[in-house]
Amino acid sequence: MSLLLKDQIVIVSGAGRGLGAAIATAFAREGAKVAINYRASRERAEALSAGLGGHAKTFQADIRDLGETKRLVAEVTEHFGAPTTVVHNALADFSFNGDARSKLDTLSWAEMAIQLETALQGALNLIQAVRPAMAQAGFGRIVTIGTNLFQNPVVPYHDYTAAKAALLSLTRTAASELGPLGITVNMVSGGLLRTTDASSATPEAVFDIIAANTPLRRVTTPEEVADAVLFFASPWARAVTGQNLIVDGGLVFG
Repeated sequence: MSLLLKDQIVIVSGAGRGLGAAIATAFAREGAKVAINYRASRERAEALSAGLGGHAKTFQADIRDLGETKRLVAEVTEHFGAPTTVVHNALADFSFNGDARSKLDTLSWAEMAIQLETALQGALNLIQAVRPAMAQAGFGRIVTIGTNLFQNPVVPYHDYTAAKAALLSLTRTAASELGPLGITVNMVSGGLLRTTDASSATPEAVFDIIAANTPLRRVTTPEEVADAVLFFASPWARAVTGQNLIVDGGLVFG
């Protein structure tokens, strides 16, 4: 079974801004119904929804909490119908500025836990909340958002990278368990993006270095990563699961 993008009902976590907003916009452009989930960015989420018209609606929930996540899915189901696709994009508060990040000698477990709660616990909550309806339908598309820092750990984002690595492991084990139900689970991993709220603190010199060392000689945009997310949700990826697609202009050959 496979669904065209225009027939899908999509939840995008952390969609009020940055990459999440680009992903929500891309799905709406293709005619999908999009649930724009946000935790605190209400004004930006509502502005995005208004711009996308009837294709989108905002839904507040903290996906770190299973009860709130189940409420989110119930509210989306009541408004649009049962979700067919989930994109786990939500990011704990983070600034992509290596000079401002904790090195190993000062890194606390609390910093690690903050990232794990959103990346890993959030993914688990979303999977548990959408699994019953997807299993009943015999169709589901789950896409997680990773990072190319697995292969290229050039900055001391220890907490962020470790959490995303754990998310990649969950992506693959979930793909194995959920595959017989018709549910695929894949990851899209971008590099540093020009520009999101999280990367706004990145020094311009870093963008220049990345562009110079990337085959395409430019920094990847949120819109380009969003297009790769659409691929995993589309009929063209119906036989693809458990994969990690790196979208960074060729900086990392994964």
